[in-house]
Amino acid sequence: MKRLFHVQRQLGLGLPITLALAAGGAQATDGYFANGYGMKAIGMGGAAAAVALEPFGGAVNPGAMSFLDTQWQVGLSWFSPDRSASRTGSNTGTQPWGIDGSATSDSTNFFIPEFGWNWRYSKELAFGLTVYGNGGMNTDYPGGQIPAASACANFNPGQASYNLLCGNGKLGQDMMQLMIAPYVSWQFMPGQSVGIAPTLAYQRFEAYGLQAFDNPMLSTAPGKVTNNGYSNSWGGGVRIGYMGQFAEQFAVGAAYATKMSMGEFDDYRGLFAQSGGFDIPSNFTIGGAWRPTGQWLLALDFQRIFYSDAKSVSNPSSLIFNCAMGDRSACLGGSNGAGFGWEDINVWKFGVQYELNDQWTLRGGYNYTQNPVQSADVTFNIIAPGIVKSQWTLGATWKLDKASEITGMFMYAERNSVTGTSRLVDFGAPGTTTETVSMKEMQIGIAYTMHY
Repeated sequence: MKRLFHVQRQLGLGLPITLALAAGGAQATDGYFANGYGMKAIGMGGAAAAVALEPFGGAVNPGAMSFLDTQWQVGLSWFSPDRSASRTGSNTGTQPWGIDGSATSDSTNFFIPEFGWNWRYSKELAFGLTVYGNGGMNTDYPGGQIPAASACANFNPGQASYNLLCGNGKLGQDMMQLMIAPYVSWQFMPGQSVGIAPTLAYQRFEAYGLQAFDNPMLSTAPGKVTNNGYSNSWGGGVRIGYMGQFAEQFAVGAAYATKMSMGEFDDYRGLFAQSGGFDIPSNFTIGGAWRPTGQWLLALDFQRIFYSDAKSVSNPSSLIFNCAMGDRSACLGGSNGAGFGWEDINVWKFGVQYELNDQWTLRGGYNYTQNPVQSADVTFNIIAPGIVKSQWTLGATWKLDKASEITGMFMYAERNSVTGTSRLVDFGAPGTTTETVSMKEMQIGIAYTMHY
């Protein structure tokens, strides 16, 4: 009865955190995936496939959770992305377009809650719940960078001024994905464990300032491209995982998350390929952990993210020209519609942990992510510049007593930029017209953990 009471109390604490997260944003560092889930993992660069430090198995490796004690964790982080975009070279040649300009996104502050719970039912079996999210590329560029006397009037006539993509007013988008992942983890033999986490996914999206693309020439569904408020969709998938503990010094872990098949964004079926489709890509992670002494822990993960699972994300933006030439399947919203051109990427995560004494544990990490955005697709990615590559992290845990502790972390992602020829060259802009997107990030978080 005592154990059951603890479980009920932990779930009671988890419900309001889950609801809070549903209304919040999420960090985007590995494309639009987070670099890690849980404050301890982020402090170690996101490396967590072969360690069991906190109850976030539903987001990383459910197979590791049978090695974790009964505990719950709640945290909050401040995430600050810095995004900018610019265009140059359009004012040259015999027919200058006059669409040069630059802007910085106004959305720079996001507060992100987290929650995880693990119940060690027996030595071999654990149950739990992880609530996590992806997204955080919420761009919000002010309008008015391009004057009325410019070629933007050819796409969107009658405006006093234009934003960077020749639309009206502010330019941007807001994408948020929430995952609720209950899991079970089973040690089928000592030191060898497998786990599964069926995952319910919710996502919402809003776009504004894309009026230049909201027409029958470029979209299969004019009126369902921009400025329609938030559109929601639901779906799901499953994550499976394995962890093997070999002696006390070495462990390996592996996890695979299926593609999450999502419902369409009906209010944006003229923007995203396949009539508003936006599936969440599959990914796999393999990792190892080594404890050379009782105080030190070193962890290394490799992750592969398959953005090609979602045509709306991976289809090249060059298809918009095919659309203008008469291929309706390549139009925005079409069965093979133009997208953001994101490529599948590899991610490397390295982390180190040092137990300074009975009260303090220190962490550091580095995360390297391939850039999914290529120079040919810069124009469309003005509103979605998920391009950071190098991320540095620090973290620490302070034990308050035998049962409770506080964990803090800090992450800094170095600025990265991508420059390419503007997609508007396909429609007559001078060949010298180029665009640049740039992004850097910072995150600070704190979490409280209670052990039972």
